[in-house]
Amino acid sequence: MAFDDRTLRKIYDRTNGKCHVCHKKLSFTNYGQGGAKGAWEVEHSIPRANGGTDHLNNLFPACIGCNRSKGTHTTRTARSWNDRTRAPFSKEKREQIKRNNAIGGAVLGGLIGLAINPVVCLCGLGIGALIGHSANPEG
Repeated sequence: MAFDDRTLRKIYDRTNGKCHVCHKKLSFTNYGQGGAKGAWEVEHSIPRANGGTDHLNNLFPACIGCNRSKGTHTTRTARSWNDRTRAPFSKEKREQIKRNNAIGGAVLGGLIGLAINPVVCLCGLGIGALIGHSANPEG
């Protein structure tokens, strides 16, 4: 199936430009360019051979090697070959998680600081927010 650039961009951005199976960084400009660094293809999470559709929610970016080796296996099986359990987060989702972690870290840091004294509470807020925001959402 042929995809226009807008659709390819949506698929690519779903995982922040990473293979949804192995999490390797992909290059948007190397779509379908076998042998090129970061080359990728559109992969059907549920293979068409198993009843999957060409609907956008079934399409993910995958490096050519992962896409070809997955065949008609489930995405869960293919990810398990790479010790992965889910697709990488989109850029927007990563930022949302980082914001939530920063808020949680600030609250926790503030409470710990408050238990020591009110001045330390402010330091705890800042340090907690910084640590929470810097944590890698992908684990």
